[in-house]
Amino acid sequence: MKQLLTLFLALLLWGCAPKQQEVATFQNPVIFADVPDVDIVRVGGDYYMVSTTMHLSPGAPIMHSKDLVHWETVSYLFDRLDESPMNDLEGGHIYGKGQWASSIRYHEGVFYVLFGTGNRTYIYTTRDPHTKWEQRCVLEEYLHDASLLFDEGHIYIAYGAGQIRIVELKEDFSGLKTDGVNALVIDRQPAGLLEGTHLYKFGDTYYMMLIWWPKGGIRTQLCFRSKQLEGPYEMQVVLSDDLGFEHHGVAQGCLIDTEAGDWYAMLFQDHEAVGRVPVLVPCRWVDGWPMLGDAEGKVPHTMAVPVQGVAPKGAMVVSDDFSSPTLGLTWQWNHNPDNRLWSLTERPGFMRLKTGKVVASIFEARNTLSQRTEGPRSRGTVKLDISAMRQGDCAGLAIYCSEPGTLTIRREETATTLSMTDRGEVVDAVTLHADCVWLRAECDFVTDKARFLFSCDGESWQPLGGEFRMIYNLVHFMGNRFAIFNYATESAGGWVDVDSFTYERFDA
Repeated sequence: MKQLLTLFLALLLWGCAPKQQEVATFQNPVIFADVPDVDIVRVGGDYYMVSTTMHLSPGAPIMHSKDLVHWETVSYLFDRLDESPMNDLEGGHIYGKGQWASSIRYHEGVFYVLFGTGNRTYIYTTRDPHTKWEQRCVLEEYLHDASLLFDEGHIYIAYGAGQIRIVELKEDFSGLKTDGVNALVIDRQPAGLLEGTHLYKFGDTYYMMLIWWPKGGIRTQLCFRSKQLEGPYEMQVVLSDDLGFEHHGVAQGCLIDTEAGDWYAMLFQDHEAVGRVPVLVPCRWVDGWPMLGDAEGKVPHTMAVPVQGVAPKGAMVVSDDFSSPTLGLTWQWNHNPDNRLWSLTERPGFMRLKTGKVVASIFEARNTLSQRTEGPRSRGTVKLDISAMRQGDCAGLAIYCSEPGTLTIRREETATTLSMTDRGEVVDAVTLHADCVWLRAECDFVTDKARFLFSCDGESWQPLGGEFRMIYNLVHFMGNRFAIFNYATESAGGWVDVDSFTYERFDA
């Protein structure tokens, strides 16, 4: 009897004991979408990340996370850039240009972001990254892949490609100090492309994270360190790994710690058609060097989420029924939009896209609205009311990059056609007899193949055209995006009403 009582009490205590919480994990790439040139700052338990969006507006997205894994876009640095008419697709374009690699810092209650465009260098500031940013400084000189550092009353900028320089900014941000630091700290060593500067000071040591692309090798992460800002700097290879994606090295990004004192690096990897994807890597400090990866120097495919118990945030790509009078933060326009020609209020519950000028192709079209695609597989579906299209108007859904695939509706005098085009060439076409049509694009980033389908009732779907081979190149310097477009080839004044965009992601 005594043994039974002991067993009963043991079982009772076991049932009342607190259960050990399951460790949350994630898989790399931590974001399977085009979010390149990342930089992160931590303020308390909040992480803020900035990325590159090139020719898109609004530009320079600011993303927030509590655990370094789940991210949500909370603001942009700017709604538009006005360096030239080409930002408005007038007299040319800025494909492959625009806002490039940024540096985000927090200093005495203020957030700072520096970025370049190939023409100039900008600094924006705010006290709350969830709200508006203000332009603080414009340097007429372009500083390539630049990094800010606040250090004992001085403001330094490290930048360059091949040769790395450090210059000093005036305290009032009115320009570079003519009598300040202006030093060449790395002079083309080692041989090969050297860029992507991230400058830090930890303790009494300066560190620079730089990428290196050795001849015949993969993109490799280097670290340089010195007790003196102007050097000399010693060098260490801190990561050379491709995460199993052959010839595509994981490199370029930032170091970041947690409140608990753990260290990580957020880097990125070229992942072909989907774009450049962020990869979160553990960091081990060995003899004063931030060595990246696991004990063998490899990027883990699966890792524990750095901060446990945090609820996931909003997604990078989302569905939209356009019921809000303001445009969601996951959407971006191709170049600066013409705000006279789009509306979420003229027909509540719809995004109205009007034509404003006659153009020759989608590459010249204003107000093309887009979101990222995601891997490994994703699907976007748009529902359009095309009743107000004019003769010669072209509207539809694209897998958009410098060599796009499209489902294009074209209004002619005698008929309305829907065609699937591959790099501007019509592959297949049908005649439409309805004013409402659903268009769908399905992307597979395991094979980098896509396919297009359409429906006239939202239930039965017909494929159009064959497989579309998605690519990535430096012409647009951007991963493939879902893009909703409408442009005139004969006369302006027509419009389409976008009823909804439905997004689905598939992990298998």
